[in-house]
Amino acid sequence: MGIEIRTAGPDDAIAACRVLRRSITECCDADHGGQPEVLQGWLGNKTPDNVASWIASPSNFTLVALRDGELVGIALLTQAGKLSLCYVLPEALHAGIGKALLHGVETQARTWGVSVLRLHSTAAGRDFFARNGYVLAGKEKSCYGVECDFFWKKLNAAANDAAAQAKRYCTCSTQ
Repeated sequence: MGIEIRTAGPDDAIAACRVLRRSITECCDADHGGQPEVLQGWLGNKTPDNVASWIASPSNFTLVALRDGELVGIALLTQAGKLSLCYVLPEALHAGIGKALLHGVETQARTWGVSVLRLHSTAAGRDFFARNGYVLAGKEKSCYGVECDFFWKKLNAAANDAAAQAKRYCTCSTQ
C-alpha cells in the first residue's frame, strides 16, 4: 500500500468533501451523538463547492493523502496558524496518514513563519493531537455548537533560526 501526501488541487474537492463528511459522521459520533441537528450544522458547509473554494484560497494550504490512488485524508492550514481541517477516512485510521498530513502542514507553517499552531479537536482526535505534541488548553464551543478541545503547539523553528542567524551575522571579510 503506497501513501502519497500532496498539495490539494481543484479536482480533489469532491473526494475531499466525501472524506470530511464520512469522517465526521462515522468517526466523530462521540461529539455529535448521532443528533441530526448537530450533524446538519457540522456538515452544512461541507459541500464540494465550499471545499473547492477552501483549496483555491491563497490564504490556505491544503494537503490530501492518497492510498493506492484513493483520496483518504485532508488537512487544511490557514496563514493565521490555525489547523482548520485534519480528517481521515475511518478505514484509513491508524496507518500514519493523519501524522503525515500533520507533519506536512507543520512544515508549511514553519515556511510561513508561523511559530504556534492552534486547532479545535473532536473527542476522536484528542489523543492523536496530544501524542503529536499539542497542548490541551481547555474546552471551547465550535461554530456548529459542539464542545471541542482547544490545542496549541509551539513549532520548532530550528531551520528558520539557522536562516535568521545567517542573515544576522555577515561572514564576509571587511578588508
